[in-house]
Amino acid sequence: MLNTPWETGSDLYRKLVVSALATTGIGILIAVLGAATDQSVLVFTAIPIIVAGMVCHLAGMVVRSRDTRRRLRDRS
Repeated sequence: MLNTPWETGSDLYRKLVVSALATTGIGILIAVLGAATDQSVLVFTAIPIIVAGMVCHLAGMVVRSRDTRRRLRDRS
């Protein structure tokens, strides 16, 4: 059995990872669309969306490390 973070992660971790990927992807698409159509409003709108995706990603890392610490503590 592979010991990947996806397999061993909690439901909260999985939700955070998926939401981070989706949010960041949407922000990138909006930024590319804004750059292609030369609309700076779209580009500047995309920045907070991408930042929100990064915050979800960081929250997922915190949840994953918390779960790992709990799992190691329960083994001892």
